[in-house]
Amino acid sequence: MALTKNERRIRVKRRIRKVIKGSAECPRLAVFRSNKNIYSQLIDDVNGVTLASASTKTTKGAEKGTASEKAVAVGKSIAEKAIKAGISAVRFDRGGYLYHGRIKSLAEGAREGGLKF
Repeated sequence: MALTKNERRIRVKRRIRKVIKGSAECPRLAVFRSNKNIYSQLIDDVNGVTLASASTKTTKGAEKGTASEKAVAVGKSIAEKAIKAGISAVRFDRGGYLYHGRIKSLAEGAREGGLKF
């Protein structure tokens, strides 16, 4: 029986999660993409804590433009919050999505904001 698109994404997500673990010094930048919005979190997996978060709902400048432009704004926002918290390096967790489109735009926005991964 064939897997649905979401079941396939979750399977890939679990495979990625085996390798990528975040810590307080180098947290995991997790990305979730819905049809309308994109969300990102900096997660310390050792302590099980979310250090910072940003989304198209909470970010100034992400109200107008294309979906990719909104994702860049969210990436810059999460980078700004991370640098305020003293974090310069992260591990990028694409959440089972292909590194393309909005996911790639968010990553590039975070890099422009000063994050290294």
